[in-house]
Amino acid sequence: MKELARKIINETLKHLRPERLVLEKLKNFNLKEVYVLSIGKAAWRMAYAVSNVLDVRYGIVITKYGHSFGRIDNFDIFEAGHPIPDENSIKYTKIALDYFSKLKKNDILLLLISGGGSSLFEYLEDGVTLEFLKSITSELLKKGASIDEINILRKRLSKVKGGKLTRLIQAKIIALVLSDVLGDKLEYIASGPVYPDYTTFNQVKRIVKKYKLKLGENIWNVLKKSVKLEKNVPHYIVGNIDLACKKLKMVAEKYGFNTFLLTTRLNCEARDAGKFVASIVKGINSFPKPYCVVFGGETVVKVKGNGMGGRNQELSFAAALEIEGIENVVIASVGTDGTDGPTDAAGGIVDGNTVKILRERGYSPEEFLINNDTYNGLKEAESLLITGPTGTNLNDIGFVLVR
Repeated sequence: MKELARKIINETLKHLRPERLVLEKLKNFNLKEVYVLSIGKAAWRMAYAVSNVLDVRYGIVITKYGHSFGRIDNFDIFEAGHPIPDENSIKYTKIALDYFSKLKKNDILLLLISGGGSSLFEYLEDGVTLEFLKSITSELLKKGASIDEINILRKRLSKVKGGKLTRLIQAKIIALVLSDVLGDKLEYIASGPVYPDYTTFNQVKRIVKKYKLKLGENIWNVLKKSVKLEKNVPHYIVGNIDLACKKLKMVAEKYGFNTFLLTTRLNCEARDAGKFVASIVKGINSFPKPYCVVFGGETVVKVKGNGMGGRNQELSFAAALEIEGIENVVIASVGTDGTDGPTDAAGGIVDGNTVKILRERGYSPEEFLINNDTYNGLKEAESLLITGPTGTNLNDIGFVLVR
């Protein structure tokens, strides 16, 4: 069943490649000559799609390390840090700004946005250092802050987020967006580089208080500033978590499973989500077998240990503890971008034997979860899910298979 589950995941990911999604949306436009700026973990594939159907005068791709897949004619391709921005995030954003700021009002800039852009595309406000941004981003991630909360702060610390990019580029901008934010909230996807910032300073203060952040007076002065922009940029969603779950259901049905969509808005702590989806196996007997319960969303991990893992690994490991010894059940959780946390895994794929294997090898499975070391726990139990970078980014998907 685990091998069948892997087939379902791999086929679903093929359906979610941005080339298909971008090309479908471009049919609605009468575009010829364009300039292209593509940012995010799906930046390469989105740019590649455009290059195949439009005359691209010049383009720049800024994506995560390992998420580009070769040369694209008339494009410069750069890689930078994610989820923590690095020197290349600043360097390559500056290169993009130097070029695209010279475009004229009649030029068309096609802005291709995908998740990860907040970290990869960055040019900081005066008085904000990269070291500070890296520190506060890391701190918020470890404390389990949501992406919305993190981006509320990042928008105010940046010159290219919260719509501020529109102040730096005169050209007509059209934004195509691959959403990795639940509810497709445009102001939070890549921190909304060309979308107005409607957040308030009161929200900023609540986040700082909630996570007990220590900020200097210079940072407070930057955070107090808000920018309301008049320039309207049309945004078009080309893919999201709802589409991802729809494709997952379709593939599972192809393999003979009765499918049910549980939710596309799973956004609690990962270990709690794992317990919840595992409870389906124990608590519901009315579904006709074989069945597949599909779920999607983006959970969080509150890091208290010093191990290695990611939210999908933590979810699946917590689920494995709940289904120990149960036969004919597989639970999987996968990041559609192919990377889960600071690891080479996309997630985990577990069954009733996963925890049993660990106990037989002398491990305490509970200790892996307590120490946030689910990567090594799943690896030891041969339950890691490794796909490599997929070139897309539509939150996380998962399923419970029962037969």
